[in-house]
Amino acid sequence: MAKLKNYLIISATVFAVVALAHLIRALQHWPITIGPWSVPVDLSWLGAIAAAALSLWAILLLRDRNG
Repeated sequence: MAKLKNYLIISATVFAVVALAHLIRALQHWPITIGPWSVPVDLSWLGAIAAAALSLWAILLLRDRNG
């Protein structure tokens, strides 16, 4: 079960970092261009919410496993 605990810790951390990156990009209005397509800032708000939700989910699962 230690492997599952490690997985949840890593998942929560990675998703939190991704959420933070999306949040910073959205707040700073940093441009992102992929080929000819300019990525809208609204997509970063959606990405921040989704990544934060996945991080929270991993944290809740970890908490449930610990007690």
